[in-house]
Amino acid sequence: MIIASATASTGAGCILRELVMQPYPAHLVQRLTLKEGSEVTVRPIRPDDSEIEQSFVRGLSDESRYNRFMDTLRELSPRLLAHFTRVDYDRQMALIAVTGKDGGEIQVGVARYVADDDRMRAEFAIVIADGWQHKGLGTRLMQALMAAARGAGIRLLHGTVLASNHKMLRLMAQLGFSAQFDGQDPRVKRVEIGL
Repeated sequence: MIIASATASTGAGCILRELVMQPYPAHLVQRLTLKEGSEVTVRPIRPDDSEIEQSFVRGLSDESRYNRFMDTLRELSPRLLAHFTRVDYDRQMALIAVTGKDGGEIQVGVARYVADDDRMRAEFAIVIADGWQHKGLGTRLMQALMAAARGAGIRLLHGTVLASNHKMLRLMAQLGFSAQFDGQDPRVKRVEIGL
């Protein structure tokens, strides 16, 4: 991914802009065997994953889509799809779980974080395909995301979960996240964990 970075020269007061290529973080790719024997590959998302990302979102149940996006959207807009697949690996990460099918890949889960400006805290989100829930994938994907965040120097992961999403709140508790009601919206809980 290409990003623009700016460096200020104190003496001249000018700004030098240079393009920096962030390499694909291949060290985060891993093969996992889930508790019932299924195998998946967990890897950072790439810009060319837009088709499998869109298919993944379209294939979610209404309940899973609402729990993830807190909205009734049926598919990602082109802008949102680009936002989700063209990530700046320096300040955000999206790990997708994929499995092979008919010579290609299908996406069965995604966990992502976006770091705050200070790069010390990051907001996360996770969603697992309905047919892949209760297999341990959510736990393994979150553990991989937490390790990636820790490796990037992030010290706190935080997120928002619907208070009615008991499965997600159980997963967060099992991973050691604290949870408390949002003071402004009783329909959601704030979850966080120190890394």
